Amino acid sequence: MDDRQLPKWSELRELLQFRPLDLDPVRRRLARSFTISDLRDSARKTTPKSVFNYTDGAAEDEVTLARCRQAYRDVEFIPSVLRDVSDPDPSTELFGRRVDFPLVLAPTGYSRMMHNDGEKGVARVAARHNLPYTLSTVGTTTVEDLAQAVPEGNNWFQLYIAKDRNNTEGLIRRVLDSGYEVLMVTVDTQVGGARVRELRDGLTIPPSLSAKTFADMALHPSWWFDKLTTPPIEFASLRGFGGTSADVADQIFDPGLTFDDIAWLREVWPHRLLVKGIQNVADAERVVGLGCDGVVLSNHGGRQLDRSPTVLRILPEVRERLGDGPTILIDSGVMSGSDVLAAVGLGADAAMVGRAYLYGLMAGGERGVERAVEILRGQYVRSMQLLGVKSTEGVSRDHVAFAR
Repeated sequence: MDDRQLPKWSELRELLQFRPLDLDPVRRRLARSFTISDLRDSARKTTPKSVFNYTDGAAEDEVTLARCRQAYRDVEFIPSVLRDVSDPDPSTELFGRRVDFPLVLAPTGYSRMMHNDGEKGVARVAARHNLPYTLSTVGTTTVEDLAQAVPEGNNWFQLYIAKDRNNTEGLIRRVLDSGYEVLMVTVDTQVGGARVRELRDGLTIPPSLSAKTFADMALHPSWWFDKLTTPPIEFASLRGFGGTSADVADQIFDPGLTFDDIAWLREVWPHRLLVKGIQNVADAERVVGLGCDGVVLSNHGGRQLDRSPTVLRILPEVRERLGDGPTILIDSGVMSGSDVLAAVGLGADAAMVGRAYLYGLMAGGERGVERAVEILRGQYVRSMQLLGVKSTEGVSRDHVAFAR
């Protein structure tokens, strides 16, 4: 046997690489986050339970949400080897503008409830990464304030058509005057979904201080300090409404919405128009036939009708029936860059994420959203290269299938 000897300290010192202590807790959390699931874990620890559950939860038994995520797990990639992928180009084109990779940051309600950076922070990240961001009708920032805060952004607006058409028309005029050029109308909210976690938590807008939420406050003092020292949280575009998300839906959303309303909207909105909440081929064909520029295949992330269709599985047929012209976006269940790649391979122009960046927002404000986008982009590019594809345009049905 070889003779043994104790190593010298000078030799050990070269092997031991100690990281300097980072005194910034947000930076530490984000540095340890390598997946969206990691950001989700941090969000759970840093945010009151009711707020986390609003983001994380879905309707009733949450069957739809589980099926959506399982559908992406069921995707099988079919790589081509011996291809030059040395200089990958993940960019793509949406509505005449080049975007960094096929991702749209989806409209989400109550974003300032997650962190005071809210919609403005999300929009700033989107602008830095050359991605579209969609402000929600039930957002906590006005259309004017967002446009002023991020004038260089590719800012879209998501519309709920209210029972009072005068309110809707007034909001559309404000959106036009603020320079937004893509309108996304949501049509799967005839009534609010039964989100049981929210009902159990008693979550309201603005947040109310029940005994339960006060007890939770003691466990998350930094969150409450943030809320108590910044402007009140409210529906910035719909002032005067409040309560649980189901209460707001019942006050505002129109259960009498029909295709005639989409035809009316097509007449009054002069720019690009997307219809969000499409869950079958026939509805996709009909709204495109009314002159809409595209559809968003979505079951609202499982937050409306439980046991609704898993939209990833109908995506190939929708693309086949609509052809190459109309834009097709998809959300519901997207949690990684490889999920984005799967959606593109099955026929989508881009995927949309909501929960994924909200976990980052809760974990670290604007910096957390930045980390979420970095994670998704890195995963997308790496998966694209491993698939043997050099650009987003090269991703096709030949590369993606559902595992049997």
